[in-house]
Formats: sequence, C-alpha cells, structure tokens
Amino acid sequence: MKLHRINAIILHYWYHSKRSLPRMMDIIYWPSVELILWGFLSMYLGKIQGDTANAATFLLGAVILWNVFRRSQQDVTIAFLEDIWYRNLLNLFVSPLKISEYVIGGIIVAIIKNAFVFVYMSILAFLFYKFQIFGLGFSLIPFFLNLLIFGWAIGIFISAIIFRYGTETQILAFSLAFLLQPISAVFYPLSVLPPVLQHIAALLPLTYVFEGMRSVLAQGVFPWFHFWYATALNIVYMIFAALFYAHLFKKVRQLGLISKVE
Repeated sequence: MKLHRINAIILHYWYHSKRSLPRMMDIIYWPSVELILWGFLSMYLGKIQGDTANAATFLLGAVILWNVFRRSQQDVTIAFLEDIWYRNLLNLFVSPLKISEYVIGGIIVAIIKNAFVFVYMSILAFLFYKFQIFGLGFSLIPFFLNLLIFGWAIGIFISAIIFRYGTETQILAFSLAFLLQPISAVFYPLSVLPPVLQHIAALLPLTYVFEGMRSVLAQGVFPWFHFWYATALNIVYMIFAALFYAHLFKKVRQLGLISKVE
C-alpha cells in the first residue's frame, strides 16, 4: 500500500468534485435546503402547541398539493431528458414536428400521470390518516390548476436550459423545485419566514396556493385574493418560459447543436 497512490485517488475525486455541479450541490445545496425547511417547520410547530389536529391536516394537505407541483415540473422535464438519454432527440426534430407540439404532448402526458398519482395519494391519506383532500371542495380545482401551470412553466424553463447547455445541467430537473420549497410557505405560514424571504415568497404562485389552502381548511372561506394573484403570476411565468424555450431552441438550431445535446 502506497500513500502517494491513495493521495492520487483523493486528488482525482477532489478535481472531479469541484467541477461537478451535482457533487457540489450534494455538499452545500441539499444540507442548506433541509436545514432551512425543517428549521422553519420546527418554529411553526412550536407556535401551535396543543393544536396538533390542525397541524396534521395542514401538513397532509401540503404534502399532497406539493406533490402535484413537483410532479408536473419533473414529468415535463424528465420526458425531455429521456429523449436525450435514449438519443431520440435528433430523430424527433428532423421530422415535421413543431416545438409547440412537442411541449404540449409532454404536458398532456404529465397531466395524465399527475392525475393518477394525486388520486392515489388522496386515497392513501384517507385510508391511513382519515384525511380528505377532497374536503377542500371547489377550492381544490383552482389550487390544482395553479400548481400544474407553475410546474409546467418551471419544467419548460429547465428543459430549455438543458437543451442549450447539455445534461450537465440536468440536476436542475431534480433540485430546483426543492430550492423553492422552503421559501414557498408549503408546510408553514408565510409569517414564519424572515421579512427578506417573505418578499421573495410573494413572487411565487406556490406561496398563494398553500396560504390559500390553509385559509380554506382553517376558515372554510375561498381566498380569492390568493387565487387571482397566483393566476396572474402563473400567466407571467408561463409566457416567459415559452419565450425562453423558443429563443434557446432557435439558437440551438442555428448553432447546429441538436445532434450534440448529451
């Protein structure tokens, strides 16, 4: 056994890690997200001692609705990534297929998968915890749609980045949603966040959806302000994502990079 060879292996991993976004995220990103998320959740639970029934209801509802957003984003992005992984992208785009048709097809597949998972999780939540997400009634529909639309916007945005810069950026498909989670008031009210993060959270449709869900569960009143604000932000983000995707797609074709996306 030679120390210089062991040192060579250590240096090998060091040089690789410092140039690898996924490895750096594993060291810095995920620990930060987990600490912030569970730290704010602990603060919230500490403030509502004795009201565990409401806390459990809020958390279960948040888990199910959060999964709607996460899956809508990842289903769009991963469908695109699979075409890259299976080296099918060039075959698709040498055909008469339009980029709009490609994106809409991916979104429809995401809707079907998301609907199945949503119903499945709702059944499990009722069987195991007697929680009825459908107790939200009419409120469930606008919440659900807003989460889907924002998920699609983020999914299209990430797909555009991967399309232009290759699979080195594919970590965004699995991590960006979780970057938004701690500052979107998913598992705790907006008031738990520091003022600076509250201003950032106010720019996210997720915040208004989850604040609205808690309002319905606690007071039985539909939060029209939250609904319209989330809808307006979603329109802005979806338009931006579509234009961003179209711009980068055009650039990739001009540079002849479609066959090199890997």
